[in-house]
Amino acid sequence: QVQLVESGGGSVQAGGSLRLSCAASGKTISSGCMGWFRQVSGKEREGVAIMYITSGGGYYADSVKGRFTISRDNAKNTLYLQMNSLKPDDTAMYYCAAAAAGSWCYTGVRPTVGYWGQGTQVTVSS
Repeated sequence: QVQLVESGGGSVQAGGSLRLSCAASGKTISSGCMGWFRQVSGKEREGVAIMYITSGGGYYADSVKGRFTISRDNAKNTLYLQMNSLKPDDTAMYYCAAAAAGSWCYTGVRPTVGYWGQGTQVTVSS
């Protein structure tokens, strides 16, 4: 079993930055993909940034390209999301996910089977 715990959310003004962390425990994730999704109440959970564990490439939503960067510290088994130039539209609950490699790694569609964290809230005010 894998446990994912997100942290780093909070409230910021538009234009500000936040860095989200997702610490994995239970076992070392050495293959597949990890990524960040976000969800606003009443809407579908959408992919934000996803990366292949071994190659690093993956997916960014068009709305965050150039502003968000996904990265991973293998030694710490931790995934990050650096979010810059935040906008009010980025306000959402952000979730970390880990699953075997599949189309979700490059489409941003949530995986059908995988591990999820409990989420961390990001609120951006104008």
